[in-house]
Amino acid sequence: MKKHFASFVLGAIALLLTAASCGVKSSYYQKQESIPGAKWDYKFQPVFAVDISDTQSLYRFYLLVRHDEGYPNANLWLSLKVKAPGDTTFSEGVRIEKDLADPKGEWLGRGMGGIWEHKIPFNLKETPKLNKPGRYEFKIEQIMRSNPLPSVLNVGLIIEKIERH
Repeated sequence: MKKHFASFVLGAIALLLTAASCGVKSSYYQKQESIPGAKWDYKFQPVFAVDISDTQSLYRFYLLVRHDEGYPNANLWLSLKVKAPGDTTFSEGVRIEKDLADPKGEWLGRGMGGIWEHKIPFNLKETPKLNKPGRYEFKIEQIMRSNPLPSVLNVGLIIEKIERH
């Protein structure tokens, strides 16, 4: 009886692990740029170049933002512009608002020594369509009212490929 139960438990665990592996996200691309002088000026628009060969897979996009305690806002407005393979100009851009603090003013990201890091997922409407293989360029612009935007240390882009089994 014990032998059958142990086999059942091991089989159930193997089945759960196999099922859990479907839809697993794997790091595909991650890069960040330092903001000069920790003051994000409108003119500083980092561009992230990514080679996409698999247009059948799903990708999850994240914004990476690091700021210090002096960041004066609870949110961040940006524009994400895309240049697809073969295009000569960037798209019009999608306006995106991301919360960095909750309604009480508590930072939402991970903090250490006065530095806060936020890995914020893009929603479906904000996620660029990757339907042509080749090199994509993603340009991130801050579009807040403050210029330059103080206390922003880094901004980056993370793309995870969602593996389907």
